[in-house]
Amino acid sequence: MSLSFYDQLLRETAAERAGFCAIPVISSAVTVGVDKALYLDFLASAYHHVRHTCPLLGLALSRCQVTDEPYRAGLLDYLEEEKGHEAWILDDIEALGGDRQHAAHALPALAVRQLVAYGYFAIEHVSPYALLGMIHVLEGMSVALAQAGATAIQRSLGVDAASGGFLYLTSHGHLDESHLDAFARLLARIDTPERRTLVIQAAKDVYRLYGDVFRDLARTVEARHAA
Repeated sequence: MSLSFYDQLLRETAAERAGFCAIPVISSAVTVGVDKALYLDFLASAYHHVRHTCPLLGLALSRCQVTDEPYRAGLLDYLEEEKGHEAWILDDIEALGGDRQHAAHALPALAVRQLVAYGYFAIEHVSPYALLGMIHVLEGMSVALAQAGATAIQRSLGVDAASGGFLYLTSHGHLDESHLDAFARLLARIDTPERRTLVIQAAKDVYRLYGDVFRDLARTVEARHAA
């Protein structure tokens, strides 16, 4: 029995996923949690790539051809689901006493800018299907981090979800199996080896780039402690 493309994608990016999960700041966050300053830094970084999700989906839609209708339909469904998620992050920042306006208007870290720029480049100059590799990493890791890390972070901060500040994390942690099934079905429509290869390569690239976002957060913590 041949592997589904979803299973193939998981298998061929397993090393990159393992490397991402082994980044010290991530492994620490999901086991013992983080302090409020680091969590606010994480939310601010997340805002500046999540706010590009819908524009990236729109760009991919604009690059689809008539023969891409099944993919286009999947992108439209995903676009409806993703609207407004960046506002949740700003709400979380405000609930924890952070500066909502500063987070929204500050220049994001270089690692975040590189991640976002890669998305636009890949769609515009490689293929709209490259977006699937990016979605696989950002969505999949958001769910994994939320499920493993939300409780640990709440515990380390001495708060619970009801007090606010965790809507973005918990919303990803509560994604049900139907959401993952829908993504797997969308991947199943990618039936040419060339398109599958570029989706896999995009996922590998984004594991590296998204990992750099967390490595940058770790350097910020080190600089804060050294000051």
